[in-house]
Amino acid sequence: MAVEKPHMNLAVIGHIDHGKSTTVGRLLFETGTVPPHIIESFRKEAESKGKGSFEFAWVMDSLKEERERGITIDIAHKRFDTDKYYFTVVDCPGHRDFVKNMITGASQADAALLVVAAPDGVMEQTKEHVFLSRTLGINQLIIGINKMDAAKYDEKRYNEVKEQLSQLLKVVGYKPDDISFIPMSAFVGDNVAKPSENTPWYKGPTVLDALNALSEPEKPTNLPMRLPIQDVYTISGIGTVPVGRVETGVMKKGMKVSFMPANKEGEVKSIEMHHEEIPQALPGDNVGFNVRGIGKGDIRRGDVCGAADVPPTVAEEFIAQVVVLHHPSALTVGYTPVFHCHTAQIACSFVELMKKLDPRTGQVKEENPTFLKTGDAAIVKVRPTQPMVIEKVKEIPQLGRFAVRDMGSTIAAGVCMDITPKQMR
Repeated sequence: MAVEKPHMNLAVIGHIDHGKSTTVGRLLFETGTVPPHIIESFRKEAESKGKGSFEFAWVMDSLKEERERGITIDIAHKRFDTDKYYFTVVDCPGHRDFVKNMITGASQADAALLVVAAPDGVMEQTKEHVFLSRTLGINQLIIGINKMDAAKYDEKRYNEVKEQLSQLLKVVGYKPDDISFIPMSAFVGDNVAKPSENTPWYKGPTVLDALNALSEPEKPTNLPMRLPIQDVYTISGIGTVPVGRVETGVMKKGMKVSFMPANKEGEVKSIEMHHEEIPQALPGDNVGFNVRGIGKGDIRRGDVCGAADVPPTVAEEFIAQVVVLHHPSALTVGYTPVFHCHTAQIACSFVELMKKLDPRTGQVKEENPTFLKTGDAAIVKVRPTQPMVIEKVKEIPQLGRFAVRDMGSTIAAGVCMDITPKQMR
């Protein structure tokens, strides 16, 4: 087996029409993921519909409706390789109706590429996406100041946009000095894979250079072991085999484990990955494991396996910071949508709206607001309608994030700040 390059999830974010899909299409093309003849066929189709500059974007927007409307609706997952990493791109919609999809993408990302069009500069959703990235714990950011061709490769304009962005980033808590601001054109290909002659004044990295320079996400092996259960199988001759991905810590053979909220304990007899038995499993490993003392009916999807001496936390209620992404009217106390956290999907009630925050700064805007609407950020108190495992984002971030869904769309996203644990006996 060839040694896999380290894997990174990259969210591509930014305001609508700033060139996210075209940027992703260009990256896939420049890394040889999408062959030239495919791009050429898209180019012809795009021109026949009078949308000549869309051929790279169409690599991502394979849904017909998106082509007709010229905007990105769903998140497309695409893989491409650089010298150092293999990336899964999460192309996040910038369009207002579709911000809801962005969240599910961003909440899994290790890094984000923020695309800002040079002619427009910072727009409303640029601010929102930057704040959201910060809330969701994306610490590595690359900025592409795109459509430099439309700004006539003007260094002065590049500097103006860079300054606008630097102010915004500081407000949210990113350090502009640690971030690459790359003048680029996804359409022409400037500074994506190789330095462009059109920007002789720019001496920094290309987009691919900046991607290679990202630091590999640390495997959180020093945290308590947590493995959310995806499925439970019964295999003849072996017994009960739960399956899931280790999020934090290390699972070892012989380890005593506890399943919550099922409140069951057992001992790991064996661990398997890719049909081979392994002595231990690390964060990121998808494994099946056999547990002595656990029957198939004892545990199910949404339960979390942890070390018996530091069992997963079951919340009676919890305090969360949320961003409302999309709600048709207003969200008030008593609202009970479904919270998606790790593999669990559990209806939770908003029992108290504690503080409304300014989504651009995170400062408190209003104490005890009566309602929250689209675009609001807030601190809220939530009570799950049935036992649910969640952890404080500061302690075990991988199990501290969630998305809130209702009526078939993502209403909000957030992180868990504090927990009133349920007494499990």
